[in-house]
This record gives sequence, C-alpha cells and structure tokens, in this order.
Amino acid sequence: MAVLVLLASCRDSGGSAPAGKASDEVKAAVPVDVAAIELAPITLRRTFSGTLEAATRVQIAARVGGRISSMAVDIGDHVKRGQLVAEIDASELDQAVLQADADLAVAKATVIEAEAAADFATRALERLEALDKDGVASKSELDSARAQSSARKASVAVAKARVQRAEAQLGVARIQRNEAEVLANWSDDPAVQPVRTGDDDLTSEQGAAPAPVEQSIRAVAERYVDEGELVAAGAPLLLVVGLQPIVAVVFVPERDYARVVPGALANLTTDAYPERTFRGVVTRVAPVFSRTTRQVRVELRVENEDLELKPGMFVRATLELASEDAALVIPFAAITRRNDTDGVFLLPGGREGRVQWVPVRQRIREDDLVSIESLPGGRAASPGDRVVTLGQELCDDGSLVVIPDDRNQADESRAASNRGGQ
Repeated sequence: MAVLVLLASCRDSGGSAPAGKASDEVKAAVPVDVAAIELAPITLRRTFSGTLEAATRVQIAARVGGRISSMAVDIGDHVKRGQLVAEIDASELDQAVLQADADLAVAKATVIEAEAAADFATRALERLEALDKDGVASKSELDSARAQSSARKASVAVAKARVQRAEAQLGVARIQRNEAEVLANWSDDPAVQPVRTGDDDLTSEQGAAPAPVEQSIRAVAERYVDEGELVAAGAPLLLVVGLQPIVAVVFVPERDYARVVPGALANLTTDAYPERTFRGVVTRVAPVFSRTTRQVRVELRVENEDLELKPGMFVRATLELASEDAALVIPFAAITRRNDTDGVFLLPGGREGRVQWVPVRQRIREDDLVSIESLPGGRAASPGDRVVTLGQELCDDGSLVVIPDDRNQADESRAASNRGGQ
C-alpha cells in the first residue's frame, strides 16, 4: 500500500510541471489582431487640385479698319468655323474696288496704245533699212529709227507691268472688301481631334473615306466692341474659347512625376456638381518643374458634351498612376519598420502560434491597403498567411501570440454546439 501511494504521488508531481510551464507560456503570449494576406487587384491613386481651362482660345480681330455696322454674336453664343460674327462698314472699300478696277482698265488701254506705237516704229525701221540697202537712207536716220523702235517696245513692257500692278491692287481691294465681313476662322488644334461618323475602314460609294466631323464646341467668352464703334485694323473684336473638350490643369509633385504619363486615366470632381464624376485622360506633361513650387504642370483632356464644365472652375483630379491585377494585399497597418527596414509579423498558414519577422517592399498603396513583395533571401509571404495588424510593438521574431478574436469565436462555437446537444 505504501508503494502504491508513493507511485501515485510521483505521478502527480511529474504531471503538474508541464502543465504549469504551458500556463506560463500562454500568459506570456502577446494578444494581437491579424488580417489575411489576399491576392487581389489594387490601384495607386493620387488626388491633385487644379483648374479647368479652355482647350482653345481664339481672338477674332478686324482685318481692316472702319465702323462696326453689325455684331452677329454675343457672349455665350456658340460659334462654328467660317461663321459670320461681325460686319464693318464697307462704303469706302467698295469705292476702293471701283477705283482699282478703273485703274486696271486704264492700264490695259495703255498697253494697246503702246503696242500700236511700237508697231508703227517697227514698220518705220523696216522702211529705212530697205532704203539703206539702196544707199538712199542716211546712217543717222537709221540709228534714230532703231532707237525709236526699241523705246516703243520698252514702253509696251512697262505698260504690261502696269497692268499686272493694277490687277494686284484690284485683288487687294477686293480682299479688303471681303474682310469687312469678319468670319470666325481658326486652324485645326491637334489637341481636339475630329471624329469620323462611321467605321474608319468603311468607304463611300465613290471610294472615298467618310469626311471627318468637327466635334469641338466653341463659344464667345468676351466681346470687346459694340455696333457703331470705330476700330483699327488688327483691333480685337471677340474671344472665342473651346468648351468641348475642356482641359483640366493640375500640378504634380516630384514624387509622383515618374508615374504620370500621357494616357493615364483620372476621375474629376467639382464643387458645382459634387455628385458627378467626370472622366479625363492625361494628354500633356510639362518637361520642367516650377522653381518656386517644385511641381510640374499636367494637362488632362475632359469630355464635356453636356457643357456643364466651364473654364475657371476648381477641380479635384484623382489620377490612376499604377495598378496590379493580382497582388499580395494587406492592411497598411500591418507594415512595421525595424532597423530601417519595412516588414510584417507573419503567421504562416494563418494559425495561432509564433510569428516570423518578414522584410517586405511596399509597392502600391490604395486607401488603407498596400501591396507587398518579399525581399530576396527571406521567407516569401503567400495568400492564406496572416499578418499582425495590432500589437506589433510587443512582438519580436519568434514571439508567441494569441488571437483573442479567434478564441472568442471558438468559445461561441462550442457554446452553440453544447446548447444544440442539450
């Protein structure tokens, strides 16, 4: 009996030691919050403030001086290329055309007169040359006739030149008369590309490609003169701006410059339409930075078919600078910096236990998420692993951690199972 009691006491003392050690380890474990590593798409976005500007600005000026007889458009009116926008009194210009036409008629008559005189002088020279062969004409008379013939021929050339000058003067007078009608003309802007009405590969019955249709919309932004005013040649009359498409101008700091390239997409919002989002695309990136702000000018083309956006409006442009379709994504809160190196505390397989310190490189951040890649030579993180998002300051490589949320869920599951069994 004594032997049995002794053996029993040894078994009790031997079994209690491991239980106490395990209890101490559980008490030393660090409670943490964790999140799973997911394989998901992620996009790098940056928001910049800026201003809307007209895609084009054309100042229409008078080509000739005079009194404004009529203005065909006013502020806000839409204008098409070739449209009549103003007229200048052409009374004096009409008289100038008539005078230039009369001068041309006189010049042509002078040519006829010069040609007749030249013909007469040529015949007189021919008679004297015939007499000279018979020895009747004197040498002085012959020289005088030759000089007279040459002079008459020169007079014909001068008269014809005067006709050309009169024709040119008549052309100038007609051009000035036509320029009394002020038309809205501008050259094609490479930033405003016309679109075709159909598929570019299709052709018409005649074999020609469909004619391009100008899609830009322009309107009068400023009017500088009124009817009855006297203007000089070159005086500005109207300012016409392009409203469709419209240009958003933002300024990007140096840290984002390398990622901003033509073709990058953007979402734009304005205070005027807070519920609406407008789409834009980067068209131009300036090659130099401002010396004062150290920022670079970036222009975005924004479709404005409804003409809701106006030059001068304040905008916020969110640019999509980079994206990954399948990246290792974790909460940004999981990133911890140790010894000047970014890393995460990893739970391999997502199971509660000891964490591993894994150095990582941050790639793209989107709101509270960030994509990562493991550094060469270290353990590679993979989907299904979990990372510590709260409590990292108490962790080291190999630290034992507990996940209260997991234990609470397990307790709730067991309680629900017991209630079901009863």
